[in-house]
Amino acid sequence: MSRLRARCPDCGTFTAVALGPAYECHACGREFAAGLVRVPQAWGEGGESMAEAARLPLPYPEAAVIEEETLGEQNLALATELPERPLVLGGCCCAHIGAVEGLTTRHGRLALVWLDAHGDLNTPESSPSGNLWGMPLRMLLDSGSVEAADVLLLGARNLDPPEREFIASVGLATDRTDLERVLEGTEGVYVALDCDVFEPDGIRSFMPEPGGVTLEQTKQLFRAIRERAPVLGVGLSGLAAEPSNVEPLTRLLAALGI
Repeated sequence: MSRLRARCPDCGTFTAVALGPAYECHACGREFAAGLVRVPQAWGEGGESMAEAARLPLPYPEAAVIEEETLGEQNLALATELPERPLVLGGCCCAHIGAVEGLTTRHGRLALVWLDAHGDLNTPESSPSGNLWGMPLRMLLDSGSVEAADVLLLGARNLDPPEREFIASVGLATDRTDLERVLEGTEGVYVALDCDVFEPDGIRSFMPEPGGVTLEQTKQLFRAIRERAPVLGVGLSGLAAEPSNVEPLTRLLAALGI
């Protein structure tokens, strides 16, 4: 299916048409701020329920479903199939790789705000589990898709020692007050939201961690991002496949203008 056309979540027809970064359904007339790309994959052991969460019924036109046999093929397919303003609904955080690669090719210098209880900064050599979902941010940095100075990692509280060492060695920003500096000089921002960043009693995640942020704190952050830079894309990952997640996620996306 062309990325210019998508399935409308309201009337179910393939008549939602891209008009720039937004979509308008020519059948029911509803307008949407982004096109939804589903990535029902989890690159690690035991992530089947996380992959299934990529099928949650978010109220956005479905522009593509990416299911590839390797992560490399997934990244290429994502970069190729991205709508002008994508909302990526992944299984694991590896869904963000192809999205960021596609957006940097399209826009140039990109800011990346990565919200996650974990660092996702391991390598195959440093990873205790070997799960690729613990490595995507490191992959993006090592490939040069984004520069460390343009990345803000927020909410990380379960970090492996090699990840802490890497953060210190590259000076990766990890504080909300660094937002202005990270956005400065970029063409816009991609927001990668692993939902284990939240308190376990907020949005339900695949791998909950105590001590997280609240939905209200995240809404305030998203409003601040929206006021300061063009939001070029958003990715959601790490979810439990619970229908109750749809409503709070929709409210958060609205705070970003999505």
